[in-house]
Amino acid sequence: MRVVVLGAGGARKTEASIARAVRALGHGCRLVNVVGWTRYAGPLAPRIVARLTDGFEPDFVLLTRHAILAGEPTLRALLLGREAAFWYFDARPKPKVVALGRLVGRVYLTYLAQLDWYRAAGIDDVRFLPQGVDPALDRPASFAPPDVRCDASFVGSGQYRYRDSVLRAVAAVCRLQLRGPGWEDAPPDLPVAGGAVHGRRLRQVIRGAAVSLGASAHPAQDADRASASNRMWKILGCGGFFLGAHVPDIDLFAEDGRHCAWYRSPADAAERVRHYLAAPDERRRIAEAGRAHALAHHTYARRLELLLAGRGYELGTPRQTSV
Repeated sequence: MRVVVLGAGGARKTEASIARAVRALGHGCRLVNVVGWTRYAGPLAPRIVARLTDGFEPDFVLLTRHAILAGEPTLRALLLGREAAFWYFDARPKPKVVALGRLVGRVYLTYLAQLDWYRAAGIDDVRFLPQGVDPALDRPASFAPPDVRCDASFVGSGQYRYRDSVLRAVAAVCRLQLRGPGWEDAPPDLPVAGGAVHGRRLRQVIRGAAVSLGASAHPAQDADRASASNRMWKILGCGGFFLGAHVPDIDLFAEDGRHCAWYRSPADAAERVRHYLAAPDERRRIAEAGRAHALAHHTYARRLELLLAGRGYELGTPRQTSV
């Protein structure tokens, strides 16, 4: 099979991970940087995108949200007679995303709770497909500089105040570092250590923290079934010990105390951080098992096998778990 990926370029972008996974499965793949061509070629970009796509003669076109920059007429012509899918990675729907979904006709979402919303918006073929681990990028760092060594770390956008209660609770019991974009206006009692981190620096931040936290941006995420951000996959892939918010059926991705750990409240998060800081051998065993589990079952290659076969990720029957 020959596959074209239409989206953003750049070595750290998800589209690059997708293209690597497609090639790892033995398929030919071309990544067309719609964002880059739009930025540098202006009104000529749609013609260039079309030429690069048609010139590869793809059997399958995989689009991310950035593909809409090529314009609906260009995309409609490119998709004519070709199998295609749109993979969307964010939790919140946007008008351009819905328009692209209607144009493509098949949408894969990383947040299970959004499926019915998109179907109600007129897109019949909507499936669940979480993000995953890219072994080429998500790997343990060999060294952690002194400035990133801490008890616990959280890497994520800082404009979501819903996260503050968990972060405060953890900061009260250990040395916590916060990094990511948007922390400039954070409350002064939150220990912001820096801005956005990517690539090697992110791997070092994960290695330097005894515990790498997950924290939902919105209250609805804590109620969504199997709601997992890409943060979890990166931490597991990089060999970090992940402690995240428990949501319904999240243990179908990774098991508590075996591959990672889950907390059920800010106080529980603080208590679990305390426990695992005092148990370095247990923490190390869980982190190693978590990485092995992610590489065995949750890589982008595993995800692309499903997508290219026209299937979504099946969670199975909801579990009955006690609170």
